[in-house]
Amino acid sequence: MLLQPVILSGGSGTRLWPLSREAHPKQFLALCGDQTMLQMTANRVDGLDEACELLAPIVVCNEAHRFLVAEQLAGIGKTPAAILLEPVGRNTAPALTLAALAATADGRDPALLAMPADHRIGDEPGFRELVAAGCRLAGAGNIVTFGIVPTHPETGFGYIRAGEPIDGQGARRLAAFVEKPDAATAAEYLASGDYLWNSGIFLVTASRWLELMREYAPDILKSTRDAMAGAERDGLFLRPRAEAFEATRADSIDYAVMEPLSALPAAESSAVVLPMDADWSDLGAWPALCEVNPADENGNVLHGDVFTLNASDNLVHAEERLVAVVGVDDLIIVETPDAVLITHKDRAQEVKAVANYLKKSGRIEHEFHRCVHRPWGSFEGIGFGNRYQVKRLTVNPGAKLSLQMHHHRAEHWIVVTGTARVTRDGEEFLLTENQSTYIPLGASHRLENPGCVPLEIIEVQSGSYLGEDDIIRFDDDYNRKSDA
Repeated sequence: MLLQPVILSGGSGTRLWPLSREAHPKQFLALCGDQTMLQMTANRVDGLDEACELLAPIVVCNEAHRFLVAEQLAGIGKTPAAILLEPVGRNTAPALTLAALAATADGRDPALLAMPADHRIGDEPGFRELVAAGCRLAGAGNIVTFGIVPTHPETGFGYIRAGEPIDGQGARRLAAFVEKPDAATAAEYLASGDYLWNSGIFLVTASRWLELMREYAPDILKSTRDAMAGAERDGLFLRPRAEAFEATRADSIDYAVMEPLSALPAAESSAVVLPMDADWSDLGAWPALCEVNPADENGNVLHGDVFTLNASDNLVHAEERLVAVVGVDDLIIVETPDAVLITHKDRAQEVKAVANYLKKSGRIEHEFHRCVHRPWGSFEGIGFGNRYQVKRLTVNPGAKLSLQMHHHRAEHWIVVTGTARVTRDGEEFLLTENQSTYIPLGASHRLENPGCVPLEIIEVQSGSYLGEDDIIRFDDDYNRKSDA
């Protein structure tokens, strides 16, 4: 059977602020190892049973994250079948429908393995065994979800109630989805042995998924078909028609399909759950990182330049400065260049309120880190004042910025390392270390790195308006229309 991994990368990860930001959410962070969560997900089914022929993954993500997805997959040698770009988020049912339509466009009918991009699975060989079993169930017309065998009474997850066994490999009919319980109910669920945590991982053939959408959510199927009928291909990127997709009703796989199926009599339902005991975590809040990362002799999980004294069971993440922790327990302390978070582990779920506050206040710390990634490299603000700001630009080897101009600011460029090729009002010249140039207001200009090492530039901007949206692009290798 053909197996098509579908990586759902639409999350914002607000409960892991300030590491996770809207422009760089948790799936693009290395939270428990050297690889990012997206990279770990993309590698997760490599080496699957030979009975399943593995296809290149389809990634469904936000338009704003397209270059992060492409760059991180390239970093592990993965070339996706497509990166489907959602103009707006519409939850997992429309996202999987987009992927099913893309996967069947050439006449094939693979099994779709839908995986959130921001989960950790410690026992990946065990997960692959379950996927192989799930492929057989999906081939028989079932839609399979993977239910996590609970290890404790958890109130932060939704649950699945498992029904009667249907084969000799542990699969059971899916009897019901259950909302997040209170502590007493969660303890009852654990004791019963019939309840599993809802992982959000699904396996179903593309044709069967489209049949289910036709039956239970025909409006979503119609609008996503309309969106894909007008989709535009741009290299790896596949852009559904924005107007049609924006009109799509938002719904999850659980609500759109799985709940109606589980309400049918067992003999008629094709909803199946496979219990999974594979060291899974959704890394949904800061305390989860304490469970998947090594701790010192006092139970502290430490990253960066950290000093502790008479402190235990803390998570301390330092990125730029020394963080000293003395005489406190059970805290989450996260230091980044532009923000510091301190909270008790018991209140970690409330961190998303900080991101909401920042957004409502018109600030940018919910959306961007001080270092902002671009397809050509990155820039970082290192100083600002009235009518000026200073940035450090890093341009990747062989990359170049768009040919552009600004209405309200002039720029001074100083080369720190590497070689720069500069275009200014049609003139082209090279700059090397310690050389500089001036870009007058209104001049068309471009910066390029023709070398084989990163180019580092200090850019001083001056003018009446310094916003990132003061840009007119004349030519761009990345087909960008705005400041993205």
